[in-house]
Amino acid sequence: MSELKGKKVAVFVDNLYQELEVWYPYFRLKEEGAEVYLVGPKAGATYPSKYGYPAVAEKSFDQVSADEFDGVIIPGGYAPDHIRRHEKANRFVADLNARGKLVAAICHGGWVLCSAYGMLKGRRVTSFFAIKDDMVNAGAQWEDAEVVVDKNLVTSRKPEDLPAFCRAAIEVLKKQT
Repeated sequence: MSELKGKKVAVFVDNLYQELEVWYPYFRLKEEGAEVYLVGPKAGATYPSKYGYPAVAEKSFDQVSADEFDGVIIPGGYAPDHIRRHEKANRFVADLNARGKLVAAICHGGWVLCSAYGMLKGRRVTSFFAIKDDMVNAGAQWEDAEVVVDKNLVTSRKPEDLPAFCRAAIEVLKKQT
């Protein structure tokens, strides 16, 4: 399949990421023909998952821009709490959003959205229930659903939601010109 041929997507990684929420979308998007890059604080650095599985960042937050990418996948685990500390990561997400490009976050990935310069104000979202208050306090309208799509924004709650999450992310990418 090559429905996403020519699309370029970043998958964020940092220490203690949730394995399924990185690798399932990573390979699913590649399967559809997208160029997919692991992006973290430092290019070439290895970031272990919650269970120790390594992810090597191919690019750093400093090396990516919304001009050259069509979307971002933000996984859960504890990684989002580390990712959101990087201004360049938050700016990348906010810039993609401002351009109407895919911003997809699952589980605790919503923490990065909360730090992305007000992008959640008035948006419909879901997340792991433990960060519902953070999402609401950032201005979002939170729903308990396996996937919520609000224009270019795709959010889901947990690994079990990954099939719906990936289908929705692929649809958003396909609609982008």
